[in-house]
Amino acid sequence: MKLSRLPALPLALSMAVAAAFSAPAYAAATTTTFLIIAENGKQIGQQVVERADDGLTKVNFIYKDNGRGPELTEQFRLGADGTMTDYAVKGNSTFGAVVDERFERKGDLASWKSTSEQGQKSVSGAAAYVPLNSSFEVSSAAIGALAAAPDGKLALLPSGTLAQRVLDSMEVSSADGKTQTVQLLAQTGIGLSPSFMWATTGAKPRLFGVIMPGFANMLEQGWQANVAAMAERQKAAESKMLTDVAAQLQHPLPGLTVVRNARVFDSDKATLGAPSDVYVLRGRISAVLPAGAPVRGAVNEIDAAGRVLLPGLFDMHGHVDRWSGALNLAAGVTSVRDMGNDNAQLQLMLDETAAGKLLAPQVVPTGFLEGESPYSSNGGFVVKDLAQAKNAIDWYAEHGYPQLKIYNSFPHAILKDTVAYAHGRGMRVSGHIPAGLRAQQAIDAGYDEIQHINQVMLNFLVTPSTETRTLERFILPSEKVAGLDFQSKPVKDFVATLARKKIAIDPTLATFAFLKQRDGDINEPFAPIAEHMPPDVRRGFSVGTMKIADAATLKRYEQSYAKMVQFVGILYRAGVPIVAGTDELAGFTLQAELAMLVKAGLTPAQALQVATKNGALYTRTSHERGSIAAGKLADLVLVDGDPTRDIADVRKVAAVITRGYLVYPHEIDAALGIVPFVKDAPQLKALAPVSSKHAAAGGNEGALGRVNGIARKRD
Repeated sequence: MKLSRLPALPLALSMAVAAAFSAPAYAAATTTTFLIIAENGKQIGQQVVERADDGLTKVNFIYKDNGRGPELTEQFRLGADGTMTDYAVKGNSTFGAVVDERFERKGDLASWKSTSEQGQKSVSGAAAYVPLNSSFEVSSAAIGALAAAPDGKLALLPSGTLAQRVLDSMEVSSADGKTQTVQLLAQTGIGLSPSFMWATTGAKPRLFGVIMPGFANMLEQGWQANVAAMAERQKAAESKMLTDVAAQLQHPLPGLTVVRNARVFDSDKATLGAPSDVYVLRGRISAVLPAGAPVRGAVNEIDAAGRVLLPGLFDMHGHVDRWSGALNLAAGVTSVRDMGNDNAQLQLMLDETAAGKLLAPQVVPTGFLEGESPYSSNGGFVVKDLAQAKNAIDWYAEHGYPQLKIYNSFPHAILKDTVAYAHGRGMRVSGHIPAGLRAQQAIDAGYDEIQHINQVMLNFLVTPSTETRTLERFILPSEKVAGLDFQSKPVKDFVATLARKKIAIDPTLATFAFLKQRDGDINEPFAPIAEHMPPDVRRGFSVGTMKIADAATLKRYEQSYAKMVQFVGILYRAGVPIVAGTDELAGFTLQAELAMLVKAGLTPAQALQVATKNGALYTRTSHERGSIAAGKLADLVLVDGDPTRDIADVRKVAAVITRGYLVYPHEIDAALGIVPFVKDAPQLKALAPVSSKHAAAGGNEGALGRVNGIARKRD
């Protein structure tokens, strides 16, 4: 459900939306229509841009996927330097929140106001305002202004700097035979990863298209045939950037390395052990010995100085992309269970990670399976019958996916047979609850796990006619959970069923805090980290997601969310397996999820156990992950403070070891414009080489073979 990015959300086209697709909103002097096409070829939106003779630009932007999406109407004017002098946008955001924002610059005074903030600032020279909700046409204006900037940089309002550089160019052809050269641009300075845009060339370039591999593309109408070639060029340029980042921030650990004097977290007992020395070789733990044991041939040393050493954390509900890995590793997340992705894109990322070309955690893939409907999500496989479902499961099994995720529009009639077939291929089955069913019915059909706390609570709220493929799956729990009696027989019976059958629950509590966020307030999970973030990211934390009409509604939603948190504690104490997942901003949200589990009633040590032992157990990787023991993967996280007593200390990650590399979160933070959470990290120290007359492995294998051959003949 990932809220932080446009490409993470999936499709519902009402008749009104379809009508909006069929005709531009304005008659204009010049009108350019951009089509938004999902990876599977289905149109899910469009952007219509009218540029009038008097300099006014009007934009109608709409996109709908997975039963939700924004609808925005904008207008703005540009000054002589190419930046906006006035701007206005109205509409609704992805989850229905009201969008109403204005900006104006008069001389050196800029002022702005939205539903979540207002401010003003004195500014001289070119400066581009960054709206909280906007179409891609705002980026088009920035492209032109940046092209005119001598140093390729542009001041941003309210704060920050946007930079742009050209990565590639190519010739494209339209359906009616026109040709032009377009350029691939990388913009940095907004968000925590680069934005890639395709633009026209010449003295006044503008947006030509945006390609989001694995999700969708937005190109000028008539030029769609170029998408595949453009995507390949973009992936190649992006790969070069990512490889450079990995080389800079992943430090190889050659030879035997000892992590000295670390307090090791025992994930089986949820306790801290006595200080230990942990030996690492070729990406695995070779020994765990009492602290101070004699050096046994180690060539590198990391002095933990009494820090806590955790097994690598699991995020059990991610949707990884090629840039999210840095944030995960900086947070101590060394394993991510991907809960739905574009299959080709994920396979590419798995290969890149294995080759050391991607700064990334280890990914456990889950196969995404959806049914056909006007509300379908467009990732993975979308099927309409059992034969197609079986073919999809076969593909996932053959590609090493240990789990299947079923989604909202999956056909009821084939659910039980599909689950049985997946079980027959050795896969676990989890997911959302298909619309019209209750969670109990999904469990009866064979589910092993349920994603999201709202999907669990809907068990007590839906009828066969409830449409949970729309925003109703968020609105209904927000409205009704406050009044649920957790001591009632239906609730207690359901909890008992979950416990008896060991049905795992992936509640994603931190992500669902958006249900009760009011515009202007920092979203609860991100309040502890907001001051560390770049200004534009921090600003985004205060933008409300849901449409909350009044104080009474807000109070009701707050009460409902509080009871959802409480219910997770009830589940845990009843023996229902809980896993820690996010579905939001990588890394930081996992840390917030652990804090929410503590709020639900778990101890900090129990929350850490959920993120380590349970993560390994429910990804079937316990043989090599989830605890610190000889023979297991060296996925290790050094933490300042004691997160077994204060879960907030889990944010103080000093160093991470994974896949044979040492990673320093403070280096990643600095590269992303984040104020580091730990400044004095333990350093890798080279030890004196072991003395030996024949220390190094030699070469000259030919001569060695001759000697060995003679020796054998004489034996």
